Amino acid sequence: METEQAKVVRYADMFAAIGAEPRLRILRLLLSAHPKGLIVGDIQAGLGIPNSTLSHHLEKMKNEDLVVVRRDRQFLWYSANVETLGELLAFLYSECCSRNRAVQPGSVIIPLKSQSRKGKS
Repeated sequence: METEQAKVVRYADMFAAIGAEPRLRILRLLLSAHPKGLIVGDIQAGLGIPNSTLSHHLEKMKNEDLVVVRRDRQFLWYSANVETLGELLAFLYSECCSRNRAVQPGSVIIPLKSQSRKGKS
């Protein structure tokens, strides 16, 4: 079981990975193409990021489990890892309103999870 400190470190690394403007743009583009994802050439064309730089950004996000990659013949398809992103949001909201109890934290997260399921149908 992961300690609270280990979770904070892990999530901080994830935020650092999407903290760069090009990576955030890549992630948003991949989310727009969810669940199928995009091949590298389409990401590059959509954002105008040079291939070597794009590879670096994708690798950084893959290392943090924010994107997944699958091979289909000669193509690499990248997709946003919505499960990890949901976990990251749940971490942020886990302390939501815990001091004043004005809102139940689950009421903030549940709509996000149900929207994720709608995309899988």
